Amino acid sequence: MVVVQGADLGNEGFLFIGLLRCPNLRHDVVSPSRFTDQSDLEMSMASVQTPLCSILHIDTPIIQAPIGPATNPVMTAAVSNAGGLGMLAFLRRDADDVRRLISESHELTNRPFGANFILRDLEDTDDRLDACLEAGVSVVSFHWNEPYEFVGRIHNANTLVMYTVGSSEDAKRAAAAGVDIIVAQGWEAGGHVRSDVATMALLPTVVDTVFPVPVISAGSIADGRGLAAALMLGASGVWIGTRFVASEEAAVDLSYKDRIVKASEIGTILSSKVFNGGWDAKSRALRNSTVEQWEASGSPEVGHRPGEGEVIAIGTNGEPVERYSAIGPYSGVTGDLEGLPNWAGQGVGLISRIMPAADIVKEITEDAVRVLENARTLIYE
Repeated sequence: MVVVQGADLGNEGFLFIGLLRCPNLRHDVVSPSRFTDQSDLEMSMASVQTPLCSILHIDTPIIQAPIGPATNPVMTAAVSNAGGLGMLAFLRRDADDVRRLISESHELTNRPFGANFILRDLEDTDDRLDACLEAGVSVVSFHWNEPYEFVGRIHNANTLVMYTVGSSEDAKRAAAAGVDIIVAQGWEAGGHVRSDVATMALLPTVVDTVFPVPVISAGSIADGRGLAAALMLGASGVWIGTRFVASEEAAVDLSYKDRIVKASEIGTILSSKVFNGGWDAKSRALRNSTVEQWEASGSPEVGHRPGEGEVIAIGTNGEPVERYSAIGPYSGVTGDLEGLPNWAGQGVGLISRIMPAADIVKEITEDAVRVLENARTLIYE
């Protein structure tokens, strides 16, 4: 069952939407809370409740995607304090960084938050994962290589496991291995993408495949309509990245946020040949001068791209950043920031302004409430 609570849903305080009978949502009867008067009702923040909220102890089924170095404890805590689930990202972080970032997040929130690891051969995970579990997070998520060797260790620490998949077969293996929550990432997503399938086709297939394991939808969800649509397709929540890059708290250069706000839905490119940075994977970013030069040269293979090896920026540690690198315009990076990968999903066309992360959570939730309430008018008995 999806429970929608909000200020404009009438004196009952809760609205039970029968059309939301998606296969992974509870259909049991819940006794609704009552408000004593209309003023109490108007003071309540609109919310959407799914079983995922109970599992993660959150108020709204919005998970802030771990958007690499753009993520920081301030953003993570802001999302969690607003009722969603904030996520830290531990790409290019050592064990000491992991402990520090988790400690700083605990100082800013007493609400649940999670942590993410991208599993690649380039980084050791064991020490960092141990540091993460010792410092204490509610959930650990993984992307790319399969994390099944770590599931038992994480469960022994009374922590949940999430894994991002790009197909129903991936999802089936994840569920069989004991993954608690599955993130179904459609190919519209920003950053590194595993799937070749659009979210609308992928999500319900994954939901059907792994029921009753809860599934989170990822890929170009940037407003309340996206949250409502994902619930209609069977998701228990949504995984939102690009929208939070355009938050006040995101640790990226302001010019990057401005480019997201100004971009359209056709303003991105998905390729494994542009911003690969030594990682043979498809990734989606905003079109920019680097992309234009590469396409003008006939979209050549790695090793034959125009300007390859050219240093166009300086990283946060003073290291040179070459064109086609995977290093984005994060805070502290200087140089040709426009020419770097400005990671973004196709949902950029839905983003019109930079906002505090907490306001993003609130706006998406309240917009979803309105969409779901309006959906009742489509049902005739």
